[in-house]
Amino acid sequence: MTEHGAMDCQEAGSGATIVFVPGSCSIGAAWKPIIAALGDDYRCITTSLPGYGGSAERRSPGDIAIAHHIDAISHVIDRAGGDVHVVGHSFGAHVSLALALRGDKRIRSLFLAEPPTPSILDTSGEQAAYRAFVEMSAAFIADFAGGNAFAAGTVIDFYGGEGTFASWPERMRQFVVQTSPTLILDWQSAYATEITPDMLARIDVPLTALIGRRSHPSVRLVNQILCRHVKGARLLDLEDAAHFMIATHPTEVAAMIRDHLRAVEG
Repeated sequence: MTEHGAMDCQEAGSGATIVFVPGSCSIGAAWKPIIAALGDDYRCITTSLPGYGGSAERRSPGDIAIAHHIDAISHVIDRAGGDVHVVGHSFGAHVSLALALRGDKRIRSLFLAEPPTPSILDTSGEQAAYRAFVEMSAAFIADFAGGNAFAAGTVIDFYGGEGTFASWPERMRQFVVQTSPTLILDWQSAYATEITPDMLARIDVPLTALIGRRSHPSVRLVNQILCRHVKGARLLDLEDAAHFMIATHPTEVAAMIRDHLRAVEG
């Protein structure tokens, strides 16, 4: 519990500490297949972003600053104690990147699976790729406001390819429907977060970014630019995978996380 309400926090295992940050329309349990594949060699702490699972929403339509998410994940690191490796996916990777840019010295390394950080495109002059994000998210928000409860399918298919949302089990689709108002706030928070190449150049922790070979070109480009500007960053490309790789390719992703941690731990 924090001054802003509850925060999800589950822990298992022992060893070097990893804090796993899921994306939008997701909860900490999304990391279970990855954690199972990693085995018992690490102390794994999972959470959910504000507005999902047991984590209280901290934002309002008039206050969508990413600082609310940074403070939430910082609280989880407080509870962990000591240095941590941060592994984030999607909007959770975006939040993890913003946390690192604040200069949190407890972060030992970052493993980011496709942060969708639109301002990286905007501030790098990649306007066509930036517009792809803007048009997709604007269409989703307008469609939802118009009464289409399933409007978020547009976002899911943007990331995973046409038909991805329809292929998901009913339980997952309903969770996306229920959390669509929070997803809208997530997009507003993402656009309100300015991240420039000069800011990326100041990151001084080991960073690995992972993209899927079948992911949307704009998402891939965000991460390519990210690794171009962060000193020593590594970019991994997972064949036959798209944005939801932590669910579709958990064994492969876990192996890449393990390699990243071994390189950092020496």
